[in-house]
Amino acid sequence: MNRRTLLVAAVAGGGLAVGWALWPRASAVNWAPAPGDTLLNAYVKIGADGRVVVAVAQAEMGQGIWSALAQIVADELGADWRGVGVEPAPLGPDYANPGLALGAAAGLSEPMRSVVMAAGQRVARFFDFQITGGSNSVRAWEPPLRAAAAAAREMLVKAAARRWDVDWQEIDTAGGFVTYKANRLPFHALVGEIDPDDAPADPELRTNGRLAGQALLRLDVPAKVDGSARFGIDVRLPGLAYAAIDQGPIGARVASHSASALPAGVSIVAQSGFIACVADNWFAAHKVLKSLSIKWQPAESAAGPWLEAAVRGALAADGLPFRPTGTVGKAVRDDGDVAMALAGSGVVTAEYGLPFLAHACLEPMTATARVVDGRVEIWAPTQSATLAARAVAQALEIDADKVVVHPTLLGGGFGRKVEGDACAQAALIARAAGRPVQLIWSREEDFAHDMYRPAVAARLHGKATPDGISGWNAAIAVPDVGAAFAGRNIGRFAGRPAAGAGAIEGAVDLPYAIPNLRVQHILADCTAPLGFWRSVGHSFTGFIVESFVDELAASAAVDPGAFRLAMLKDRPRHAAVLAAVLEMGGPLGRDAESAVNMAKTGAVVARGVALVESFGSIVAQIAEVVAVPGERPRVSKVWAAVDCGRVINPDTVVAQIEGGIVYGLSAALFGRISFSGGRVEQDNFHAYPLITMADCPEIDVRIIPSAADPGGIGEPGTPPIAPAVANALFAASGRRWRTLPFFPA
Repeated sequence: MNRRTLLVAAVAGGGLAVGWALWPRASAVNWAPAPGDTLLNAYVKIGADGRVVVAVAQAEMGQGIWSALAQIVADELGADWRGVGVEPAPLGPDYANPGLALGAAAGLSEPMRSVVMAAGQRVARFFDFQITGGSNSVRAWEPPLRAAAAAAREMLVKAAARRWDVDWQEIDTAGGFVTYKANRLPFHALVGEIDPDDAPADPELRTNGRLAGQALLRLDVPAKVDGSARFGIDVRLPGLAYAAIDQGPIGARVASHSASALPAGVSIVAQSGFIACVADNWFAAHKVLKSLSIKWQPAESAAGPWLEAAVRGALAADGLPFRPTGTVGKAVRDDGDVAMALAGSGVVTAEYGLPFLAHACLEPMTATARVVDGRVEIWAPTQSATLAARAVAQALEIDADKVVVHPTLLGGGFGRKVEGDACAQAALIARAAGRPVQLIWSREEDFAHDMYRPAVAARLHGKATPDGISGWNAAIAVPDVGAAFAGRNIGRFAGRPAAGAGAIEGAVDLPYAIPNLRVQHILADCTAPLGFWRSVGHSFTGFIVESFVDELAASAAVDPGAFRLAMLKDRPRHAAVLAAVLEMGGPLGRDAESAVNMAKTGAVVARGVALVESFGSIVAQIAEVVAVPGERPRVSKVWAAVDCGRVINPDTVVAQIEGGIVYGLSAALFGRISFSGGRVEQDNFHAYPLITMADCPEIDVRIIPSAADPGGIGEPGTPPIAPAVANALFAASGRRWRTLPFFPA
């Protein structure tokens, strides 16, 4: 299997490619064309039959990014969507993520924003840093892909102008044709006449898109429906063996292992951090693995209940009651006079707790490796081919340019598959076995060796009037996930864990007008492996902030929706999103019929709201809960409004908001990872449940029209659901729900 067999397109065929290689560049394009293809552009190929293929550097893990980026190109180029396909891009500077500095540049004004963005792009190109995360794919890739497509369009148009002997500026493209009055030529009729010198240095972009904003059929849907789509677990190679793995307790090392006589065709690969069994099928390998006697040398600080206690302890060190000075945390924002604002009576105090979480991807960690003559090929569902190649090179102690990574479709990623650990293990096992090996982690292993969302503890103090919040002090204790990730994947030069605003994103720059506001990050210690989880810091700060805003609204005896709107007078986009969801799902609090229902059945229906901006998009949600005495409350419906800027495909936006809600709701209701004796206590879905179809609420999504630059959409649907449900549960029960999950398994 190679990149061309991963092609997703409505039609097949070979032909000519349109690529940056003909543009003045410092490095050559490394997107390998098929026989007969000619590269004109690093992102666009035009086949001999008119087929347009887009090189996509981002991982497709269900978020629809292959189609979204192809739709951007097709719109600007004037292609026929029925003849558009994609191929995973290879590693190279052209495919380095240009949005690496989007987070750092957020909120900066010009020229600093451009300086920071340019610096990030240079760093990304230097390291060929290809990564999918942070909901930045469309935000990062829309400009270069539009420019590439516009350049290709201009080259086609100029070729047609020479043939027709007319002014090229009077010619256009549409539906896969170059058009001039009653004349038209298909793209493939002109590719042989393209002149590289026609490539513009500054291509002119369309002002009237034709495909952008339309609900076009996603390119990956047909193959996923009929089962022909190839995920990492579907890779097949000649002579392929399968491996099962045991990594023991977290951080442990193999002390010894023993086995009775091995069945024919089964071998053992032992490394310091794991034992693997290799066989002709995975079940045989797994069966032998479970029969082995393995002794482990435990880590110095074996993971246990102390990990959550350490986070709570870090917060406790900040002291009670509220003290405006003398904190052990780092104040990352300090506006106005918080001490004065919170003096006297009427101060509301609340403490929140959130657990460690697993990613729980339905496709467990997997990778296929082939090692021949010191060179390695990897097939893997990876969010970063760069980090996968780096991990393999380090594990095998070879140069990274001897590693080729073939990205596949992902059966869920959520930040977990940005890591290269399974790729490195597969390469080590394949080298030892002397044959291609597909490593598949068992579900138990997948839970036991995740890179977890950290536990969090927070204490907030605030005071409010009917006009809004007058004082706000937030102290949030959480480990530095960014430092943990960087140290594991980039190297120690990336820095040591430190307190800072990045670790508590979403809690620092609030949308509400609060004159006296102080936010502290208290760095908590953690020896468990930590990683980026869907929506990263917003996954916990959204719950903390929006739950406390609701508490302050109640203290001021004001409707929670009106309370928020009053503080959004300077944020019209936020106010419009909130107003839309209130129109969709209001009124808040107990339903008007609850009194009647309570008299008859005891059931209470209530609604809560939350508003969170993350990754350049604004999402407001209302959750409706039904509480029946003696039963677990049930989330019956969710309304969501989203402003994500210019929309490429509205169906994809709706799907991602729905998916984000379901993912976040599973975590809010049930999700919790705990440790004992160095091991994770939740080893499968019976102990770490996901929302089932029977329990999934009805979801209604509204997209707010916007001319703003695109925001992210893969993650912003997740943060608001937990606080919206918590606020609805308060309205139903009269007590605050400050600890997640609401209903531990």
